[in-house]
Amino acid sequence: MARVDFFDDPSAPRATTRIPGASAAVRDERGRLLLIRREDTGQWALPGGIFELDETIAECAVRETREEAGVEIAVTGLVGIYTDPRHVALLDDGRAIQPLGVCFHARPVGGEARPDGVETTAVAWVEPERLGEYELFPTHRERIADALSGSDQPRLA
Repeated sequence: MARVDFFDDPSAPRATTRIPGASAAVRDERGRLLLIRREDTGQWALPGGIFELDETIAECAVRETREEAGVEIAVTGLVGIYTDPRHVALLDDGRAIQPLGVCFHARPVGGEARPDGVETTAVAWVEPERLGEYELFPTHRERIADALSGSDQPRLA
């Protein structure tokens, strides 16, 4: 079973726990955005994942981007914090969670974009005007829009 995400859906299971995670809106010198194609849903998303013990939330974004996309990053700011209780995710292990996501602005500092073959099946540097060509992971549409908005204020949602 792949992860199933529900948003404002009365058929969603009731969340029983919250799981914090981080993602990164990585933009290169040409302004392109780094996207990964998720193995579990086949959709495109920002690189990111679950926050682990013994790391900061920013270190989580750095680690997940390295693991999923092969790109080393430097965190440069905060896009936003996303905690909408209408978002429930049903995980492979049967847990229904309310995600708590922290999204960072970042820039690449090394590595080579490549999928990990486990969680990601493809990696792409995408021109913002071409984002409409990609089937985006639903909750990442908002994060991407916020990252590209040019606002100097993080989103608290």
